[in-house]
Amino acid sequence: MDADVAVIGVGTMGSMATWQLAKRGISVLGFEKYGIGNDRSAVGGESRLFRTAYMEGKEYVPLLQESKRLWQELEKETGESLLTLNGGLMIGDPDTQVMKNVQHSIESFDLDHEILQEKEAHRRFPQHRLFARDIMILDKNAGFLRPELAVTTAATQAEELGASILRYTEVKDIKPDRSGVTISTDKRRYRVGKVLVTTGPWSGAFLPELSRQFKARRLVLTWFSAKDITKFYPKNFPIFARMRKDFRLTGAPTLDGTMVKASNTKNPDLIEDTGQINRDVKVEELREVGEAVKELIPELIPDPVRASVYMDAYTPDDHSVVGFLPGMDENVMIASGFSGHGFKMAPIIGRIAADLLEDGNTSYDIEHMDPKRYVENLA
Repeated sequence: MDADVAVIGVGTMGSMATWQLAKRGISVLGFEKYGIGNDRSAVGGESRLFRTAYMEGKEYVPLLQESKRLWQELEKETGESLLTLNGGLMIGDPDTQVMKNVQHSIESFDLDHEILQEKEAHRRFPQHRLFARDIMILDKNAGFLRPELAVTTAATQAEELGASILRYTEVKDIKPDRSGVTISTDKRRYRVGKVLVTTGPWSGAFLPELSRQFKARRLVLTWFSAKDITKFYPKNFPIFARMRKDFRLTGAPTLDGTMVKASNTKNPDLIEDTGQINRDVKVEELREVGEAVKELIPELIPDPVRASVYMDAYTPDDHSVVGFLPGMDENVMIASGFSGHGFKMAPIIGRIAADLLEDGNTSYDIEHMDPKRYVENLA
């Protein structure tokens, strides 16, 4: 055996799983087609949001609370600053499902928060324009992550703990059997005990039974100049997520002192070929997000000054897929399909993957992520 466990795709989830496995003394071999921290998939764009009052469902809250602790653990181990908790604003009509989900999360887990009506919201956070019926919920355990640094930090720490990571090595095929898994790359073959697939939009290529469930989608991130950039420093401008008309506008404070991130993250375009993603941003895409920013955050100059394109794997129900795959001799598992909201959970997903690979079970509730909901017919 070349290793106890192989991790295919050392990006968001793969880097954290490699770190968690190496911490346990498990021999782990990582395969990464590009370099560590690359922007070919869901990593990149300077910041990712961390939220606990969760729009996507209260079942994620315990995982997010544990993930916060693990982010801080990784910071302590490495001396890097990865997570900044400057608060988070969830803004919208309280009768919409996403805002109901936020409030259910708060009520179910007694999360530290404030609910601000229009007058108080304007006084505290005048950068945002609220409309009739909008409320503003301040999640006090929210903030932003530094994605590129987070992935390189976790991977480097894993190597310090004994992991081996093969960069610029493309996995062509995986073949499980009763005693292990054979991995074929563009260089040679490897033999390992178990495999974790964390290849995001490419996961369907290794696991054809999931190819119809995973859809690669194209995410466009945009940044804007401000009329007064000091109003958008982290101490003055929490991260935010809001629904308005056909937009889900999300953003973060300025990290470089010149630009503010605000992006439309609703209904991203499908990608037919992950190897041919269109990284050009259309004029119409820039115009649409600029119009939303002009309407909702009038203190920003509504012409994007920077734009970049990434991609992620989406599932039909927007819930991720984490666990062993039926019919794979219990030695191939997956952590993918995070549908644009997975980065904040990466450390806890890494721990859960390590639990499952080491012991076959985990104490965390991940029923809503079970692969069986898509591949039950393979059991």
